[in-house]
Amino acid sequence: MKNAFFILLALLVLMSGAGPANAQQTPPADLSTILNYHEVSGNLTTAGQIDYDQIPILEEEGYEVVINLATANPEANAEEGFHVSSAGIVYIQIPVDFAAPQLSDVQMFFDVMEANKDRKLFVHCIANFRASAFVYLYRTLVEGVSDAEAKRDMEAVWDPGEQPRWAAWAELIEQAQSEFGSR
Repeated sequence: MKNAFFILLALLVLMSGAGPANAQQTPPADLSTILNYHEVSGNLTTAGQIDYDQIPILEEEGYEVVINLATANPEANAEEGFHVSSAGIVYIQIPVDFAAPQLSDVQMFFDVMEANKDRKLFVHCIANFRASAFVYLYRTLVEGVSDAEAKRDMEAVWDPGEQPRWAAWAELIEQAQSEFGSR
């Protein structure tokens, strides 16, 4: 009786197509599926939150450093540093409070970017708002990229001056331009 049960179970599995030969593996999503994914240049990309299954793709694409500007979130990025580091990619987290970004955050970001300027960088946060704004500031205030060119890349994602609820970001950009504009 026991053997009949296993034979019946094996037949059901084979008939359902659920056997190992028919098992379908879902390929990992490519990077363009990341929220607000934006390639700024061949060595610099900004994006929203990455999934852990996209980390091997970062490695395949040659990214050497991941900079996460989001605050820690148990659901979104609790183990991100572990997974990125395990893939052999340098992981740096600068937790920027979206409601109250600080000039000290900008300065730290500039320092990290300068220390890694010859490497392929992936800068992200939850929605690519922090990342694109900080990259805009870095490009204009440190690298000397024209405001129009850098703003085009930021505004491909968002415009910090567009909504009153983002006023802290418009203010931060003005403060950073005043503070760091003479670099």
